[in-house]
Amino acid sequence: MRLLIVTDAWLPQVNGVVTSLQALVVELQGLGHEVRVLSPGDFHTLPCPSYPEIPLAWNLWRVGPTIRAFAPDAVHLATEGPLGWAARRWLCARGLAFSSAVHTRFPEYLHARCRWIPLRWGYACLRAFHRPSQAVLVSTERLRDTLAGWGLQRLVLWRKGVDGQLFRPATKPVHQAQPVFLYVGRLAPEKNLAAFLDLVLPGEKQVVGDGPQRAALQAAYPEVRFLGYRQGQALAAAYQQASVLVFPSRTDTYGLVMLEALACGTPVAAFAVPGPLDVLEPGVTGVMADDLGQACLEALQLDRQVCAEKAAQHSWRACALEFLARQPLLNGASCSVERLAVS
Repeated sequence: MRLLIVTDAWLPQVNGVVTSLQALVVELQGLGHEVRVLSPGDFHTLPCPSYPEIPLAWNLWRVGPTIRAFAPDAVHLATEGPLGWAARRWLCARGLAFSSAVHTRFPEYLHARCRWIPLRWGYACLRAFHRPSQAVLVSTERLRDTLAGWGLQRLVLWRKGVDGQLFRPATKPVHQAQPVFLYVGRLAPEKNLAAFLDLVLPGEKQVVGDGPQRAALQAAYPEVRFLGYRQGQALAAAYQQASVLVFPSRTDTYGLVMLEALACGTPVAAFAVPGPLDVLEPGVTGVMADDLGQACLEALQLDRQVCAEKAAQHSWRACALEFLARQPLLNGASCSVERLAVS
């Protein structure tokens, strides 16, 4: 099958959405499918206001001709950005079916950055984007229920996986004189970093990632080690050498970094909110509590081998097969290439 994935989040961006889509593409190709990713790299872009690392495509009139030239059997809209909206408009104008996904809780993120924007406005926009979608993919049952409560329809599960070849326990035990508490992710307001960095904890705090808050956070917390982006083996090593992954976000839809840390044998401390509640097994792979500092200390006592064994139950191949099962063909039972040729 020829699959087109339209996404505003793609390389060289580093985030959970990009990681998930990269893994998905690899697995789909391994299953024999032809996959084309339509991303900002195919267009002229401008930096996103307040987040210049995210490029926003602007010559969107090229979206339709690009879809038509590839002649896909199925189209998936991965993000609700400019490319997603442009592809949605083109497909809807031709009565063509597509799937979409909710990777990020944009209403909460927008509200965190601009408190004067109410959540209902963000969710009204989210409903409008996904309303024509034949299948709206979400990562957890909890997120599905939350979105259904805001009026989104045709919500189906699409569970995430982890690369067990890359993220796995260290071959030799890692002995730290003092605990290492690690954060991995974007350095942005919606990630609630201060809830972690303000904690009084034994040992060392490390931060892997980058984002618009990095300079301010480094100035405010000079005792914290800010390591920048880490990818591949360097990221796996950061997880392996950490005593606990601290996940302070209250707004994530899933939190793929938790699964990656667990695969390396590192337990997680988090708030008891959607995301951690969907990924962690309390008292086994993580500790969730309103007191994040206490959760960090209790997580030190968890069995690292059990954490790795639990994470090994997830795979990207299972994720890809579930994704395929959710995809509608462009025009019902069979793909109509002639329909694509309509200008």
